[in-house]
Amino acid sequence: MARSSINGQETEINNPRDAIDVGIATVYQDLALIPLMSVSRNFWLGRELTKKVGPITVMDFEKCNSILMTEMDKMGIQLRDPTQSIGTLSGGERQTVAIARAVFFGAKILILDEPTSALGVYQTSNVLKTIERVREKGVAVIFISHNVSHALAVGDKFTVLSRGETLGTAKAGEIDFQELQAMMSGNKELSVLKK
Repeated sequence: MARSSINGQETEINNPRDAIDVGIATVYQDLALIPLMSVSRNFWLGRELTKKVGPITVMDFEKCNSILMTEMDKMGIQLRDPTQSIGTLSGGERQTVAIARAVFFGAKILILDEPTSALGVYQTSNVLKTIERVREKGVAVIFISHNVSHALAVGDKFTVLSRGETLGTAKAGEIDFQELQAMMSGNKELSVLKK
């Protein structure tokens, strides 16, 4: 059980569903997307909009696809077709779909686990721009990264953790690239080995 204060309100989080219910969303490094399914099906997975067709209920593909295209456009991604396999998108585009999905479904706090790992320079730039767009919407972003440049590009505050222990915290402007890199690379621990 974890007690937290979210937006000034005491909150108890006992499981992932509790976290989702209070607006905490996580986009994992592996994205938790299904490569052979369409972009639209991945976006709506588990939360599909439905309509009645005679006696049965079916997914309202037209409405789902329309909303998806609008949301992706807001994130700066121009999809060719919402029915295309999500596996045909670049890594950065898939990351953006996962982020857009979390924001659309009400994330107030978005935890991003290594969102730029294994991406090229152009794709990384697009993901960092997406993070900026999300922040402009008032969503708090916790950006987990081993890349100092990426962290400095979007971070307001930096906390370096090692084995569950906080090594240091600093606000943007209070720490430079070399200092943050030294803290992240464990220079204090390595200096002990030099003696």
